Amino acid sequence: MLKKYIVLNNFYKQTILPTLTLFTSLGTLICCALPALLVTLGSGAILASFISSVPWITNISKFKNYIFIAAGVLLLFSFFIHWFNRNAPCPIDPSQAQTCMKLRKISFYILVFSILIYSIGFFFAFLAADIFYEKT
Repeated sequence: MLKKYIVLNNFYKQTILPTLTLFTSLGTLICCALPALLVTLGSGAILASFISSVPWITNISKFKNYIFIAAGVLLLFSFFIHWFNRNAPCPIDPSQAQTCMKLRKISFYILVFSILIYSIGFFFAFLAADIFYEKT
């Protein structure tokens, strides 16, 4: 019974939180970075059709600061959990140990991908307009 609890606990720590951070960082990408990217690339017509088909996206964009803060906090929390559990022992059973190591790798890849998406979203939501356009 205890072994099953340890495996399930590792499953939740190593997959659920990184997956949640992935969806949060994808949310920052869709709400804020995608419109900024389209405007930066000069695709205003595509942005207009996107907003007409998905009108709620403009309401979410009003809260981009809060969305990015929440996503950043979740990413930091996920990173610290991953960092502190990087040397945690896996079960003795070989199949469970192999599953544990696979979960750690998957968790790491999801975390890195989430940080990459978050960084892209942050760049296009907050920095791209200042870099690419001159202030007159």
